[in-house]
Amino acid sequence: MKIDSLTGYGDFARDIQEIIISEDQIQMRVQELGAQISNDYRGKCPVLVGVLKGVLFYMADLLRVITIPSEVDFLAVSSYSSEARTQGVVRLVKDLEIPINHRHVLFVEDVIDTGLTLNYLLRSLREREPESLEVCVLFNKPGRRIIDIPLKYKGFDLPDRFVVGYGLDHQERYRNLPFIGLLKAEAFQNPHHLRECE
Repeated sequence: MKIDSLTGYGDFARDIQEIIISEDQIQMRVQELGAQISNDYRGKCPVLVGVLKGVLFYMADLLRVITIPSEVDFLAVSSYSSEARTQGVVRLVKDLEIPINHRHVLFVEDVIDTGLTLNYLLRSLREREPESLEVCVLFNKPGRRIIDIPLKYKGFDLPDRFVVGYGLDHQERYRNLPFIGLLKAEAFQNPHHLRECE
């Protein structure tokens, strides 16, 4: 989808080179995933767990199309250092409030690239002895994968390019775009595009 279809998304859409995945494509795939999850977890009341902030949009839309009883909880993480981040080690800033031992847990992720942080978090959750623990990702970047993580549910494979929208950000901007767009190179090089919120 070309740039001329972005006119309704405000001034900051000028930083988008092209739309990679449209709003309609995203919503259709979320509906399909919700139907699969509803079927697979019928009678199990799963706990859907996500990491703030990026997963917020996907989690909200997914929950609305899941037709079985379920619960939701969130983690928030922060990196100790750049070295720790490259190893996937993070500090837990917000822990789960719902006990998950002997529960069916579905880890909902907006995007997976290297898999390092997700692997670290899944190990931590397994220590709490859930009945089951599966992963549901909307955007998968297999070209950046370092650790192989089984994905029970997957929305789209993304190319190894810098994309934003639908929860994915660049310096906390662009999350609210309802599509996945390729960010122009000049958006990285020119800091003035971020001044609206200062």
